[in-house]
Amino acid sequence: MTVYFIGAGPGDPELITVKGQRLVRTCPVILYAGSLVPEAVLDGHQAEQVINTAELHLEEIITLIRQAHERGQDVARVHSGDPSLYGAIGEQIRHLRALDIPFQIIPGVTATAACAALLESELTLPDVSQTLILTRYGSKSALPPGEQLPDLARHGATMAIHLGVAHLGKIVAELLPHYGADCPIAVIHRASWPDQDWVLGTLADIEAQVSAKGFRRTALILVGRVLNAEHFADSALYNAGHRHLYRDPTAD
Repeated sequence: MTVYFIGAGPGDPELITVKGQRLVRTCPVILYAGSLVPEAVLDGHQAEQVINTAELHLEEIITLIRQAHERGQDVARVHSGDPSLYGAIGEQIRHLRALDIPFQIIPGVTATAACAALLESELTLPDVSQTLILTRYGSKSALPPGEQLPDLARHGATMAIHLGVAHLGKIVAELLPHYGADCPIAVIHRASWPDQDWVLGTLADIEAQVSAKGFRRTALILVGRVLNAEHFADSALYNAGHRHLYRDPTAD
């Protein structure tokens, strides 16, 4: 018996991996985070037990897993996006290790990747930004020392900010000294879902745009010069003058 922590992707049922889909369709027990994972991700399943864990607390979830373990049944524990990012799997894994229950983690497409695709953007461009910082806004629980938004913003790197749209005004104020008022910023609501929507503006005008849209939750913030960069160097990878292992060094 194995518990599979499966990343279902950002919302579009076709953005789950082939491996993740196979496990969802074959595991006899499915526990899925229904507040963020659409039921369409479960299409084709043959499970005996399907439970939406949105209203359950940790101990109830672990009890269901332990019961499946006692029956010798594999469990598809389905999370949104990639479970290694804000998936709350660490606390579940701690319990499983204590109970000696085997588990595997199946990666998924992140919300950040889905947002970049929607914006038709590459988040790392030569001479603009070669670093992507993924973080969240510390509202309900504090961030560790050195990880406050101004600490991260001073790098000027591309940044993806989770769980922050309700605090957009404070976020803008903390980003402004490091990125400048003209820096592009996007707020993407439910990327890859049928009702996906977004706005792209600058730190100077993004609050008004988001207010007009009425975004209140389930939105990701992307900020950085890569979002509207027109002038950047070509990468070395496809440069005709760049020689590497897979390119004939004698070729013209």
